[in-house]
Amino acid sequence: MKLYHYVHCPFCVRVRMGLGFLAVAYESKVTPYDDEATPLRLTGKKMLPIMEYNDGQAQNESLDILKRQDVNDLLGWKHLAEHESSLNTLLDKTGSLVHSLAMPYWIWTPEFNDSSRKYFQTKKEVKRGPFKDLVKNQKSFVDKLDLILFNEVLSELKPFYKSDKVTIMDLMIAAHIWGMYVVPEYQFAPHIHAYLMRVKAETHFNYHEDFWK
Repeated sequence: MKLYHYVHCPFCVRVRMGLGFLAVAYESKVTPYDDEATPLRLTGKKMLPIMEYNDGQAQNESLDILKRQDVNDLLGWKHLAEHESSLNTLLDKTGSLVHSLAMPYWIWTPEFNDSSRKYFQTKKEVKRGPFKDLVKNQKSFVDKLDLILFNEVLSELKPFYKSDKVTIMDLMIAAHIWGMYVVPEYQFAPHIHAYLMRVKAETHFNYHEDFWK
């Protein structure tokens, strides 16, 4: 199987974490952000991640990809069903803040070249405004994010999110806030960092793996 993904994308990260947790082998295909032809060819829309199966079929949607692989329900999907509405609200809030903070830095990682960097920045600034202004407003974003992490994540760790063992909810949360590691000025609260490291260990996740090939 081949996984087409962006290194920075939280929905792609959650799939990589899930496949690592489930010990599913796959070929990693990091896709340039300005490559529209590949995802359109595979699924008819520019949206990653995409899993291309051995029979030639291709599938979008991170959770659908993981559900197909998790035949023994090791990720505890019933927990997601119980808390999906509140979790999605949490991810919407954290995701918006993380993106505003991390996007100006993501474009300078090895994932991007001049062409894909310009494509990404032009597209994202339509929604979020100039990246230079995002950096100027960094403290406001950080204050809001830290408040959410303290009140809505840290308070629910048992030691995983609402559970004593890792579930799909942890992958969804960790994949979103992992992006903050790219922001040099940001420091995670110790317990949040420890939580992310627990998820990393459980999922055998290596964010930088594709950069070192």
